[in-house]
Amino acid sequence: MTAEAQDLLPAALTMGTVMLKVGDMKVMTDYYQRALGLDIVAEQDGGLYLGRRQKPLVHLAPAPGLNIPSRGEAGLFHTALLFEDQPALAATVASAARYEPLSFTGSADHLVSEAFYFTDPEGNGVELYWDRPREAWSWEGKSVVMDSLALPPQRYLEQHLTEESLSGQHQAGAGVGHVHLQVGDVQSAHDFYVGTLGFEKTAGWHGQALFVSAGGYHHHMAMNVWNSRGAGPRQDTLGLGEVLIEVPSGDDVGALADRLKVAGIDSHHTGAELRFDDPWRNRIRVAVR
Repeated sequence: MTAEAQDLLPAALTMGTVMLKVGDMKVMTDYYQRALGLDIVAEQDGGLYLGRRQKPLVHLAPAPGLNIPSRGEAGLFHTALLFEDQPALAATVASAARYEPLSFTGSADHLVSEAFYFTDPEGNGVELYWDRPREAWSWEGKSVVMDSLALPPQRYLEQHLTEESLSGQHQAGAGVGHVHLQVGDVQSAHDFYVGTLGFEKTAGWHGQALFVSAGGYHHHMAMNVWNSRGAGPRQDTLGLGEVLIEVPSGDDVGALADRLKVAGIDSHHTGAELRFDDPWRNRIRVAVR
């Protein structure tokens, strides 16, 4: 393995559970169960893990007394749930739209994927999406070609929603495909997520957004300044609690711990996992899958 390859996150990296600090557990649990079709797969310390097929995707942790962050603060832009096929995506888009029509905020054909956007009851962004096959993606050098083309939701549901996908919604698999953050500036995000952590940049957007991945995915994480340009470190608020990144081996965790130490970034290494903050106090956990 070359020194350059050793400084990259492993190609087999996947995104794990996203933890949200929640003010009203009843309302938020109802949303993630009924609107997004997730099931409670575990309970811990008053919090709930919700997911599909016993795989946790979202961890709702009670945080009474905390405020909802202002629009311009750093934190979560959206948690993106990835579906296995278009009918499964359509079923969850339909249930989310039916649950609260005003929570729908848009849709787009990104060339690599088809995406629908919602906001949960406490203002956390949610993306529901399906990936086109990798062989259908286009690359220009090391940059994946993405766009935001019209994707009319009603037509999409007419084309892909089936009785079978609606009735089997909870049995259909899903995963956390990527996590998109709000940050204060794109260059600092690049220095941290690419320069230190070892993601590879896959796309940018006019100096306002950065997309990064491991192993040639279109993006496992993204950062933008659309609402949050100039934002400093986060206060303790509702919303994003932590992002979990899963890697194949303890060696991957150890190599990252070394990179953080060299960069002078504080981290806590338990042996099984590594905990640290990005420059805006977004908490990251990297653990063996």
